[in-house]
Amino acid sequence: MFRPPVVSRIGRQLARFAGAEQGNIAVIFAIALVPVLGFVGAAIDYGRGVKARSSLQVALDSAALMVSKDLTNGIITEADIEAKAKAYFSGLYTGNTGTVSTADIHATYTAKDANGISNVVVTGSGSMPTDFMRVAGYPTLDFSASSTSAWGNTRMRVAMILDNTGSMAQNGKMAAMQTAAKDMIDTLSGYNKQTGDVYISIIPFSKDVNVDTTNVGASWINWTEWEAEPPILVNNKSNSFNSAVGGSNCPFTNSSQGFTCMDRPATLSGASSVSTIPSTGTYAGYICPSVDSGHKLAGKSGIYYNGCYTTVTGSSASCGSNTSCTCTGSGSSKICHLWRGDGTAATAAAAPGHNTWTGCVNDRDQDYDTKNTDPASGSGTPSTKFYAEQWSGCLPATVFPMSNQWQTLKDQITAMAPSGNTNQAVGLAWGWQSLSTTNGPIAAPPKASNYVYKDYIVLLSDGLNTQNRWSTTQSSIDDRQEILCQNIKGDTANPVTIFTIQVNINSKDAKSQVLQDCATNGNFQMIMKSSDTSDAFKNILTQISKLRVAK
Repeated sequence: MFRPPVVSRIGRQLARFAGAEQGNIAVIFAIALVPVLGFVGAAIDYGRGVKARSSLQVALDSAALMVSKDLTNGIITEADIEAKAKAYFSGLYTGNTGTVSTADIHATYTAKDANGISNVVVTGSGSMPTDFMRVAGYPTLDFSASSTSAWGNTRMRVAMILDNTGSMAQNGKMAAMQTAAKDMIDTLSGYNKQTGDVYISIIPFSKDVNVDTTNVGASWINWTEWEAEPPILVNNKSNSFNSAVGGSNCPFTNSSQGFTCMDRPATLSGASSVSTIPSTGTYAGYICPSVDSGHKLAGKSGIYYNGCYTTVTGSSASCGSNTSCTCTGSGSSKICHLWRGDGTAATAAAAPGHNTWTGCVNDRDQDYDTKNTDPASGSGTPSTKFYAEQWSGCLPATVFPMSNQWQTLKDQITAMAPSGNTNQAVGLAWGWQSLSTTNGPIAAPPKASNYVYKDYIVLLSDGLNTQNRWSTTQSSIDDRQEILCQNIKGDTANPVTIFTIQVNINSKDAKSQVLQDCATNGNFQMIMKSSDTSDAFKNILTQISKLRVAK
């Protein structure tokens, strides 16, 4: 039967539809469309929630840090913490996708934990209206965050080791250092919110350090060199010395011994130079050396010898128990010279007492000069003790142990006056001693077990090393200091961070390699102008007074 083309075409399409399966997919897609759209919408809402939480976190971090700074600086008290946190948060929160009420911002403060760390924890929560998830019955999405600002209830101890050598008198260096050091004390004292938070020691140095004459009876002082005869005369006395008696010419010359004669022990008041040995009076027959010029023994420059050789003549003359003694001749021509008297009547006049000591000590025996060993422990040679020295350039400013008496510390700095040559190592050794709680004559106060402590050394010097107990050669002095620096930095039980400053006006000296090496992690500064001293100390303050923020 003939069918019109249109009818035939429709029939064929109907037959194909009856056997087709594609229609099932359309139905399935229609059914799945609702949950798919729900998941996509939830992802969009969740992304908005993450953004809202991020805005909350940023505001909480800043608020926590600002509150902790205010508390540390004494601007607020513990009672003000939550209100201040809310106020800071209100001004900082910029979230526009969610709602956070200041009523939901809270802050808690912990004075110190088992590790001695104080912290402020600021928490907050909010909600965000949803666009898609409300279809599934979730009209809002909640979010929350917290931030912890933890800081050093870490207590500070700072040893300020300050160059007082003669060259500090030039170019305004001493005045600039004194001002900067006092400013540092003022700043550090501001961090002392409770007793013990900050301690500072002052260590003025040149060739020696002055430990104060009040320590004259201390067990940690070694007097052997202070009392000893001039080392150049030990087993090396001239014929003119051996035959000298009252009225003889002085047997010493600067070119031969490095000193001349005095009319009494050179350290006593009124002592004056003489060309002949006194023949009358209290000091008749006394051969008394003057201050050493360093001409023969460079390391003894400026040193006084605390005594005289007494002269005993006649057949009964002898050295007795005095080991620093020589005798020549025999019978009535016998002459004996005894250093610091013979132990009887002449002793007092020939042997000035320790009460004439001016307070200076020099380097310890090697290798104790590079260690922090207790100076009162043990005896013998090498000695752990500090050697008293009668030095003409003994500094007026004394070593001052760890203290929180801020004005007294500043008074110590005011008392400084420049004198003598440079021995950075002796100052550094005493700075390290001042940080020790057990091993020093100026031991620091004990450390509480529930605090974290940070120990610092700030060493400023304007010149290269020129004189220590043994040498006037820079390289040998630097070598001792290098060992000392490495020992300080290698002390893992009591870590110390070292800052060094070289004041090098007009680049007069080469860069001090030993100062650069001594500094911890590159904390070395070289300044070319006295006016830059303040900035150098401020740079150090920035490092040692940071807040630490933890999450």
